Amino acid sequence: MPLSWHAVTVPRDPSHEEELNRARTHAERMASRDGYFAPESVIRRVGNSPLVPLLGGGPAVLLQVAHPLVAAGVVHHSDYRNDLWRRLLRTLQALYLIVYGNKEEAERAGEAVRAVHAHVRGRTSEPLGPFPAGTPYAASDPDLMLWVHATLVETSLAAYRRFVGRLEPDEEDAYYREMALVARVFGVPSPALPATLAEFRGYVRARLAGPEICVTLPAREVATVILQAPLPAPLRLLAPAHRLATAALLPARLREEYGLGWSRADALPLALAARSLRVLAVPLLRAAGRAAPPSRAYAT
Repeated sequence: MPLSWHAVTVPRDPSHEEELNRARTHAERMASRDGYFAPESVIRRVGNSPLVPLLGGGPAVLLQVAHPLVAAGVVHHSDYRNDLWRRLLRTLQALYLIVYGNKEEAERAGEAVRAVHAHVRGRTSEPLGPFPAGTPYAASDPDLMLWVHATLVETSLAAYRRFVGRLEPDEEDAYYREMALVARVFGVPSPALPATLAEFRGYVRARLAGPEICVTLPAREVATVILQAPLPAPLRLLAPAHRLATAALLPARLREEYGLGWSRADALPLALAARSLRVLAVPLLRAAGRAAPPSRAYAT
């Protein structure tokens, strides 16, 4: 479920346009059972907590581009310098439809992502971490797709745990299984996905301990945009919390490689900022959504 590779516009059948424009309310979607997830699913509960995407989006992207081949794909196949935040908002819109939409909406999003992945490929122009110049990369590579998916699962759980509340172990297991379904909709092959949350956590630990996950110059370029570029007007109030949360949720080694400061003294300001955002989060997302392109644009 890549967050940053590219963007694609999904053409709609005119016969469905009127129905889709008569958008269901969020309450109606929360109660709906015509999609892949039931109202009582953990993924809907986590997705209904705006602090998760607002404070987890930054660390998720920085984790993604800590894989040098993902970073190369982002830098060479997207206008991330000028369109990062609109792209993120389009991603949130797409994920919203996967979690709360009907199956047709979910499948259309998945088809669009798979189509654009077929065209995002290339070779590195310089050595990046352990990868020599000329290393091929492709957005449809199951290994890269799995890493990007893993960053979303990892940061979503970490953000929920830190800013919203505790999930029971069986709820975390359920969330992992539900996110695995999302990954499959977006084209991650089933055999590439760890079968259980325990196996998934072992995979993440092994990747973070290995040489491939490291901060390269392309990753730092993306990080500069995420951490220093002005946020869209509706989201500027969350800038301090966004920067603190990005540092707090990254693994210590990557935090240091990105040059992000973090100390125990930062924990209290982050907690206070997150508490304020609980009140502001929904209005901010609604305002930002109005400023973003229509939900027909899916980001990958």
